[in-house]
Amino acid sequence: MVQLTDSDIKTREVLGWKGVHVLHFMGSSCSQKLRIFLNLKGIPWHSHPIDLPGNENMRPWFLGINPRGLVPVLVDDGAVHIESNDIIQYLEKKFPKPRLVPAGYDNEVAALLKHEDDLHLDLRTLSFRFVFAPPGPPKPAAALESYKANGAGTVQGLKDREKDIQIEFWQRAAKEGFTDERARASAQKFRAEFDALDKTLAQRRYLMGQDLSVLDIAWFIYEHRLSLAGYPFARLHPHVHAWAEQLRPRPEFANEIGQLRHSPEQLDAIRRAQAGKTLEAVAGF
Repeated sequence: MVQLTDSDIKTREVLGWKGVHVLHFMGSSCSQKLRIFLNLKGIPWHSHPIDLPGNENMRPWFLGINPRGLVPVLVDDGAVHIESNDIIQYLEKKFPKPRLVPAGYDNEVAALLKHEDDLHLDLRTLSFRFVFAPPGPPKPAAALESYKANGAGTVQGLKDREKDIQIEFWQRAAKEGFTDERARASAQKFRAEFDALDKTLAQRRYLMGQDLSVLDIAWFIYEHRLSLAGYPFARLHPHVHAWAEQLRPRPEFANEIGQLRHSPEQLDAIRRAQAGKTLEAVAGF
């Protein structure tokens, strides 16, 4: 679990916050995942929106709370927790009912969530290429300079390599954009993952059996974002498609994913700007 130490936290005011506080962005996939979890659990929480498009997460105040500059962040009675999957597992233990991690499967679920999280930069690549499609560098140079210069630079008292990975990602994106080659590699990773999930869902109602779990929340968020990007779930993974369509209208899910729902006109404009290079075409699907 990633709970920050006192020396990691430069924005000291959060140490006095009482109750459950979440710093998040409405359109962030990891924030959506956590909010769905909170909805299903019925956990009361205080909302602190962070403006990712305005690069608020790269400013000193936020970096003083999370040196990695990522959302969501949980502040629970002054204790600061980062990384959405770690936050979810922490809250599952603190608020065990209704259960969203099957009894006796804590370690297995932790490993499966780690595997899912390892694909997050691939999701970001496809999101920026096919959903957001910014006209210029996704992060301005000034924001990146602030990101490099501020925050403790440590997590749990140790120099943090994760921030370097984030900087490298954004610097490469500014230099070369989100190329066909990068998009294709990311899409093919997801095809392999969803092929496996499709076989599982051919036999089960949910990913771990007959009951909804945190794995369903995590993979649903990926499915939803990739659907916006034009990934052909109905054709390639019909069982995944049916599973997601069952979850999508549930209010605990629908209230969170609706924040990023592009109109057909917006998506058409993005596709026209890419000269017909859809995700299907670039990935060879």
